[in-house]
Amino acid sequence: MTTATVTDWRRLSVRMLVIHPIQEVVRAAPALLGLLVAGSSSGGHGPLWSLVGVAVTVLLGTMRWFTTTYRITPEHVQVRKGLLHRKVLTVPLDRVRTVDVTSNILHRVLGLARVEVGTGRSDRKGGGELKLDALAAAEAAHLRVELLHRENRTAAPAEGTAVDPATGAPAAPVAVPWQAGVETELAALRPGWIRFGPFTLSGLITVGIIAGFVSRLASEGNVNLGQITPVKSTLGWFGSLSLPLEIATAVVVLTVFVAIASTLGYVLAFWGFRLTRHSSGTLHVNRGLITTRATTIEERRLRGLEFSEPLLLRAVRGARLIAVTTGLRVGQGAQRGGSMLLPPAPRREAESVAVRVLGGDAVTVSGPLTPHGPAARRRRFTRALGVVVSWTVVCLALWEWSDLPAWTWVAGLALLPVTALIAADRYRSLGHALVAGHLITRWGSLVRRRVALEYDGIIGWNIERSFFQRRAGLVTLTATTAAGRQGYRVQDVTLAEAIRLASAGSPGLLDPFVSEGTPRPEPHVSGGPPDLARPVVSG
Repeated sequence: MTTATVTDWRRLSVRMLVIHPIQEVVRAAPALLGLLVAGSSSGGHGPLWSLVGVAVTVLLGTMRWFTTTYRITPEHVQVRKGLLHRKVLTVPLDRVRTVDVTSNILHRVLGLARVEVGTGRSDRKGGGELKLDALAAAEAAHLRVELLHRENRTAAPAEGTAVDPATGAPAAPVAVPWQAGVETELAALRPGWIRFGPFTLSGLITVGIIAGFVSRLASEGNVNLGQITPVKSTLGWFGSLSLPLEIATAVVVLTVFVAIASTLGYVLAFWGFRLTRHSSGTLHVNRGLITTRATTIEERRLRGLEFSEPLLLRAVRGARLIAVTTGLRVGQGAQRGGSMLLPPAPRREAESVAVRVLGGDAVTVSGPLTPHGPAARRRRFTRALGVVVSWTVVCLALWEWSDLPAWTWVAGLALLPVTALIAADRYRSLGHALVAGHLITRWGSLVRRRVALEYDGIIGWNIERSFFQRRAGLVTLTATTAAGRQGYRVQDVTLAEAIRLASAGSPGLLDPFVSEGTPRPEPHVSGGPPDLARPVVSG
């Protein structure tokens, strides 16, 4: 690294010849096992075909080292890969938004890491993301510095350095060691936060993964799980129970398993969590027990913050803090995408960290919000209760005139109180405000979200009205942005309120649609709700 010029093509670490074959074999394990079982059961050469399959898989894994190279020029980062279908990926350096360095257990044993470069479109399938798997850990760390701290990346020409006669520039700019800056710790995992693990319900994903893997394994291997002695005896015991006991047993077993799996998942994902701010203008997130992950975000790409409060986590006064920024894979979820700035933790801690990240005051992240009025409340109840009431009436009619079981309409009646509570909670969650240069919006019940979005990050506004919203005199205002979810909604507000918010966030943008002589709202820059005149829409 110290002798290579910035335009040299570099290879992945030779140690990845151990990593990729193992990864490919593990990924192809169900197919290889099915090939073994199918070949043996038909009297063929099952083991031989399995060995051939393993050999082909290993060969494909090793070919990546021979076909993948990368380089960093003063303007671009480029990756060449592919054998039969040769591909060159080129990304301008000014498009680099984030750098994600991940090391699973195999990588850590061999001192390797995987680098993913976010370019602002990485939440789209096949869009703009560069992956290098695997680099030496030290080289991966240096590459992160090269891409995100570009002001320190090349040295000035020293006396006696060869220069281009035409331009006077160095003939071969040489990468220089990065001068470490100052890091300030913003948050670190506390053991007490693990108590929030069972309330994340991430164990449900584990249940699904295990069930899918076992099902595929049984299908590929032509294995009847019901004939396995432990499974058969368990199913027999379960079948001997009454229906209420079966339901209660299934709920208890599932709840215990999900709680344990969620807690283990929390520890594996967030052990060693640490959020720091670097003096060069970046945020660093480090976490992980077995698989470590380090994500670096440029603060100038940060457009806001999101508080995420799933229902169970909210019940124990917990919350997650998510970055609204460009270049992270929000479509894959905050945890997988790398946009999570704080794992499930006490809500007060999340608010404190948000204040430190934004550099503002508590009003921005926890101040009061403007409610959305009785019309919005009616829509919450009519939309929620209308579906359940319709279902109940239809099931009751079919029960009366046909053989539909009675429990269908009884279940509908039982759901009415629950639905009403959810509708009331959804209305209480609605709110918005304009505070200190941010648009604040909150919505949701099963997962309540509160987003603080910078005015500067808003690139457009959409006003939408459905048929029923028109009848209620309401609209949905969407602030469009290139960061996060690409759009954040203020649901069920009046048209005048929507125009007020859009005019305050983007002064002058709506002037052609506002009648002359109407006072224009000024951008709000101080804490507390702004006192803005409401414009009148012409025509």
